[in-house]
Amino acid sequence: MARLFLLILSVFFVSGAAAREKVDLLTSIKPLQLIAAAVQDGVDEPAVLLPPGASAHHYALRPSDVRHLQAADLFYWIGPDMEVFLKPLVAGRRGASQQIQALPGLTLRHFGEAHAAHDDDDHDHDHDHGEHDHDHRPGSLDAHLWLLPANALVIAEKMAGDLAALDPTNAQRYQANLAAFRQRLSDLDQRLQARLARVGDQPFFVFHEAYDYFEAAYGLRHAGVFSAGGEAQPGARHVAQMRQRLQQAGPSCVFYEPPARPRLAQTLSRGLPVQLAELDALGSGITADARGYERLLESLGSTLAECLEGL
Repeated sequence: MARLFLLILSVFFVSGAAAREKVDLLTSIKPLQLIAAAVQDGVDEPAVLLPPGASAHHYALRPSDVRHLQAADLFYWIGPDMEVFLKPLVAGRRGASQQIQALPGLTLRHFGEAHAAHDDDDHDHDHDHGEHDHDHRPGSLDAHLWLLPANALVIAEKMAGDLAALDPTNAQRYQANLAAFRQRLSDLDQRLQARLARVGDQPFFVFHEAYDYFEAAYGLRHAGVFSAGGEAQPGARHVAQMRQRLQQAGPSCVFYEPPARPRLAQTLSRGLPVQLAELDALGSGITADARGYERLLESLGSTLAECLEGL
């Protein structure tokens, strides 16, 4: 009887230790979840705080979201330049939190620097590139840093180290997943370089200045940002100015973001040689598995290439 009791007790402690090894990893946005999924492949599945379609800049968390945020073992967010609403909640967490924009080794960009680097070219700098998103002031940090493959690798390395510290039993698996992720990113980068090199001189416009990291990596450069300045319905003068820019550009692509094509895109492009297409920097519809991050980049690259190749 005593032996049976000791056996039951040992099973209890072993199962308890195994349960503690299960790491509850939570990310703020989908792209970070996709990177985490590559590192945790075969061990566990990361969770994400913001649902598809939610703004990473402004979001009202549900009580269940707040509870999960407080309880998670590891939490990764871009930082106050992206999810400003999370700042007070992260400060109150007991578990480990990582502000990604503060990670050493990242390549960081600031809004406006891509344009300043081209002041000596033949474009009219103020006319072609003077507009910015209302939330993206020139000189402020461009927090869409996950769209550079080299940055994704830095993030994955940090995640692998954090996971190994909390779950040493699976440390080798995390490192093996990291090595596989590194190799797949290298292969993907070569494919994207080869395809996008052919369309680097084609004009395109975006509705959200979110792609500068990706553009810089692959020799692209948007011709303008059709920001409505925070207004639901931009004024007639603003619309006329944007349409004039499209007319001057000639055949071009205009990329909008999900969940819906903005009416403004249709208004601006009506009767012009303009192709409309959707770009999703957050990968809202992508499954969070080991290759999810790669599918995010491939989707962006394919969408850009297919539209620009047809001009």
